[in-house]
Amino acid sequence: MITCLTAHCVSYVVMHLPHGPCLPLPLDPHCAGGYGKAMDAGGRGGCCDRGNGGRSQLWGLLLLWLCHQVAPQCPERCHCTWESGEVQCMDAGLREVPRGLPEDTVSLHLEHNLIRSIPEGAFRDLPHLRDLHLSHNRIETLSSGALRHLSSDLRLLDLSHNRLRQASREEFGSTRAKTRLFHNPWHCDCALQELVETLNLEPETVNDIVCESSARGAGEGGRWEEVGGAGEHAGQPLVKLLDSGVNFCSLQRKTTDVAMLVTMFVWFFMVIVYVVYYVRQNQAEARRHLEYLKSLPSPRKAATETDTLSTGF
Repeated sequence: MITCLTAHCVSYVVMHLPHGPCLPLPLDPHCAGGYGKAMDAGGRGGCCDRGNGGRSQLWGLLLLWLCHQVAPQCPERCHCTWESGEVQCMDAGLREVPRGLPEDTVSLHLEHNLIRSIPEGAFRDLPHLRDLHLSHNRIETLSSGALRHLSSDLRLLDLSHNRLRQASREEFGSTRAKTRLFHNPWHCDCALQELVETLNLEPETVNDIVCESSARGAGEGGRWEEVGGAGEHAGQPLVKLLDSGVNFCSLQRKTTDVAMLVTMFVWFFMVIVYVVYYVRQNQAEARRHLEYLKSLPSPRKAATETDTLSTGF
């Protein structure tokens, strides 16, 4: 891979050389702008004469080495446009988010790859990221906090056309970017409902967030959904269900309340059993102590026997 020497790098090194470069450097065509600026700087320095060709070759090699050290690297199978900060890794057969992405990346395209999951902190080192395209992959899971470290300047987050079934607010953090979640096999439940109510969804794609399966919402009868069943709302847009009054979080709250009541009842029952056991144990101890006292000789009987013997004498 040919390292592109940016105009900023070339100009910086040229201005610090005693004689500007007056030689044809083996640069990538995309770096023509930087090389042109270098030549202009050399020309203004008055060094471009024909008498210092050997010295120019030496300075040229030094320039190439210095720029190679400071120029950012583009990940393998990706194409980087340094002027605009755009990194394109589309249809590159990637199975994970590439490492070593340039820190000044503004727009990252990872569409049409084979990525299955997004690890935590995958985009932590991209403070200038504004557009993140992850559509048409095979993403099934988002690690806890996978998107939490996205830049506060993020404008677009595209997760459409993937295999996401469940997601929660913890994975997305506090991002306010316009988000695309359509064409995923969503399981509609309380966590997804809370996420949708929090995110800034793209209005044009909201109705395409469809429930492939669902939990039972409030006001839907007393029966429980069959294990592994698709649910009553399969094939319906989530937003329309919420607008019609379906609340997937009510069932969860009711279940939590019932569990709390059962726990309190069990705890209260155990306390009562312990109190009854304690009282009965005390009663048994009291009876045994009373029987022991009754078995002792009576003081009055002993005194009567002593008087009788005294009278006899």
